[in-house]
Amino acid sequence: MSSGRGLMANSSQFTLEGKPFRILGGSIHYFRVPKAHWEDRLLKMKACGLNTLTTYVPWNLHEPERGMFNFQDQLDLKAYICLAAKLGLWVILRPGPYICAEWDLGGLPSWLLQDKHMQLRTTYPGFVSAVNAYFDKLIPLIKHLMFQGGGPIIAVQVENEYGSYAKDDKYMAFIKNCLLSRGITELLLTSDNWEGLKCGGVEEALKTVNLQRLSFGAIQYLSDMQPQRPLMVMEYWSGWFDVWGENHHIFQADDMLAVVSEILERGVSINLYMFHGGSSFGFMNGAMDFGTYKSQVNSYDYDAPLSEAGDYTPKYHVLRTLFSQYHSEPLPDVPSLQKRSAYHPVDVQQYLCLWDTLRFADKQLKSEKPINMENLPVNNNNGQSYGYTLYETTITSGGTLHSMNNIRDRALVFVDRQPVGSLNYKTQELTIPDGKRERTLTLLVENCGRVNYGKALDNQRKGLVGDITLNNAPLRDFTIYCLDMRPSFMKRLSSAPWKSVPHKPSFPGFFQATLHVEESPRDTFLNMSDWGKGVVLINGQNLGRHWFIGPQYYLYVPGPWLRRGENQIIVFEEHKSEEKLVFAENPDHGKTIDVYKLPFCTLL
Repeated sequence: MSSGRGLMANSSQFTLEGKPFRILGGSIHYFRVPKAHWEDRLLKMKACGLNTLTTYVPWNLHEPERGMFNFQDQLDLKAYICLAAKLGLWVILRPGPYICAEWDLGGLPSWLLQDKHMQLRTTYPGFVSAVNAYFDKLIPLIKHLMFQGGGPIIAVQVENEYGSYAKDDKYMAFIKNCLLSRGITELLLTSDNWEGLKCGGVEEALKTVNLQRLSFGAIQYLSDMQPQRPLMVMEYWSGWFDVWGENHHIFQADDMLAVVSEILERGVSINLYMFHGGSSFGFMNGAMDFGTYKSQVNSYDYDAPLSEAGDYTPKYHVLRTLFSQYHSEPLPDVPSLQKRSAYHPVDVQQYLCLWDTLRFADKQLKSEKPINMENLPVNNNNGQSYGYTLYETTITSGGTLHSMNNIRDRALVFVDRQPVGSLNYKTQELTIPDGKRERTLTLLVENCGRVNYGKALDNQRKGLVGDITLNNAPLRDFTIYCLDMRPSFMKRLSSAPWKSVPHKPSFPGFFQATLHVEESPRDTFLNMSDWGKGVVLINGQNLGRHWFIGPQYYLYVPGPWLRRGENQIIVFEEHKSEEKLVFAENPDHGKTIDVYKLPFCTLL
């Protein structure tokens, strides 16, 4: 794609190949969009008038176990960047290692937390060595895709929003050197919100700003910090993300358009975050914790210009009209929408009690004291990253069970495998019924997602992270089961003693149904509004969580994950099941709240 000089920031305007250049960018994360849909989403981006794709790179997907790397299939970053080039889009790469992104631990691998002294996002030796090993693998894969190598990558971001973390004044220089020493020669950028600009940045990298409204004077502040340098809004937040138990966030198209128009009128480059959000499939959602822990939903619809399923929204059309004014040639035609199907409801036919699945877990672990997920000796000693962990011990009396605030993040509690209640951040005490004989106490602990932003990153170990007490005495001698719902575990369940669904099934349990698809599979949504709480898997692929508290009740089912003929659906359900699984063409987002009417501090 390239000839001559790359993206330069030596004056008040960007230049590319020696000519003035305005970045009209949009974020689409390859890891949140099924690979078969990449081209559709990028063509829609191009037709909207954007010229640049931005994407994060999630370390925790690319190195799920220390030293085991995956850049294939859905994670084929090289293929994604090459596709962007083929379609005529430039690329700004945001390789982290920390990415935020409403993604578990901000994209950092959970195995880093096995070190009890770990200091993430600092020059702590254990973190430095892990970053170096990761970049040794990542950078050679994409270096030849830089502008100077004939590729589409015109800029690379150094870390992400470090001004809001700022725990180590040597850290950003270390990350910058990680890029430079491995041959990255394109323009380097940093990205911070208006408050983070004060502590963010690194020498010889262009600062950019993240925002949604202009009332704080952030652009002028950025201009004053970098006189005679180009101005860019790296993240213009086109909507907002959702957390469990609250309303779906929206951002009206007219309010968004007014701000974007003003940004462009002031000669500022822009990147829409998100242009298309997609889905945080499986257990990869992040969480917030600014005094109160809030887990994020799987849908990353974000109220973006393209919906979670790739539909055009009113924002798309008004932006296309606006961006067309910044092109001398007519924009490409808008691609046709892909059809979806509301498949007929399917009967839930088979059932498997949770207790009958324990022998299919990786191994039965014994420990005198509780062990947190990350330090369990599973997955080649990389620990358990996601899902549920079950802890069992023996008790000889009833009384007060106290979590000591050591449950991360919520636990269902059973005595002799009968439910007696639950524990979480708010509920830390539970009365255990009296009993004189020995009984089995079980805690099914769910990791609801690690915090992805803020200064609590080092404290994101999950499961039981310390003692729990019964009548003030710490419990001991645990049997521990890893229930991470990985494909290997789900495959072993195929040989489990599945039964017809009883009239009154006990919970938790696994429920199985079969979807028959007669023609080429299409995208659809699974309506889980009448179920309780749990996880849905289709053909072994983890769609994500469902929870009756909302706001997300519909799980996006990509057509490429289905096949013609029989499709296996397994629902892990904690509380309440239905006789059928129901599909829909479109989701219902339920009650909404306008982010533009919220105080900015409530968003961050």
